[in-house]
Amino acid sequence: MGNSYYVFPAVRGIQAGREFYTAMCPLKLIPELFKEINIPLVPPRLRAQRILNKRRIPEIKRYILENPYTYVFSSITISIDGNIEFEPVSEDDYQIGKLKIDKSSRVIINDGQHRIEAIKQALQENPRLAYETISVVIFVDLGLERSQQIFTDLNRYSVKPTPSISILYDYRDQMAELARYLSENVYYFKGLVEYERSSISNRSHKLFTLSSIYHATKELLGKKGNKIEISDEDRILSFEFWEEVGRNIPEWEKIKKGELAAYKARQEYIHSHGLFLNAIAMVGRVIISNHLSLQETLSKLRDINWHRNNPEWEGIALNKGRLNKANVNIKATANFILKKILGEKYVFQI
Repeated sequence: MGNSYYVFPAVRGIQAGREFYTAMCPLKLIPELFKEINIPLVPPRLRAQRILNKRRIPEIKRYILENPYTYVFSSITISIDGNIEFEPVSEDDYQIGKLKIDKSSRVIINDGQHRIEAIKQALQENPRLAYETISVVIFVDLGLERSQQIFTDLNRYSVKPTPSISILYDYRDQMAELARYLSENVYYFKGLVEYERSSISNRSHKLFTLSSIYHATKELLGKKGNKIEISDEDRILSFEFWEEVGRNIPEWEKIKKGELAAYKARQEYIHSHGLFLNAIAMVGRVIISNHLSLQETLSKLRDINWHRNNPEWEGIALNKGRLNKANVNIKATANFILKKILGEKYVFQI
């Protein structure tokens, strides 16, 4: 860093006929480069970026601080309105060199304002982060219209991963690890879990999504929040619970034996949907908290008419014949099951 210029190692590239640069920026320079997020109090039409959502910052900061050896950030993207000078390392290698940016230049953030603000706050709590780096993609600013277009183009095709695939790839969350374990080891889940999509197509041979197993097991164990610790007892209990549930749903056994198609079960039975997993998990928590026998109480599931044609389900799991996954329906379904297997005194207050 010179007196009047920032100097970064950088690579020069071409997109849409225009030069752009990718530079390595030490985190210690982030507070100086981005003294304040560039969102003036003007109408949206005259902004180059959306308004900073301050509620997102603590979560990102916590992610950095709690995972100092494994956190990962994608590049920040900015536009520079000012003097930029690129010096290649040699005539033969003109794409790699040093990028000099005048300190008086105006910096417009096209993508990454929340990461930037979180890094600033994380540096205050852990100064050792100062010597780590983040990649910055730099465009030469061509005015407000071009900056707005860059923001739009960067976000146009971004797709948030489905809950199931996020759980599948998350190795920090012990609850996610447990959900993967259950989906691969519980007899009635193995081979019948959708790992990538958030819903199951009409003709799919899968029965439940990984995310539905995750949330139902979290409910069963009474776990709250994002940072969850799973004990060996939790693992054993949840495994035994889902195995016992499956043993008392005859149609699940038929699916495993190939005698009933999974899509047919979803069409005809309440128990072949995520709503049921959440509801029976609530029931399981009542059984466990009252120190009742899982084997004895869950055996009574066999006495329930799970067919969607059963008029008892209307207003509980069904609304006008359609399955409804709203929380009120999940709780109503749990209460219905509790009344059938344990009686009135154990029901939840809705």
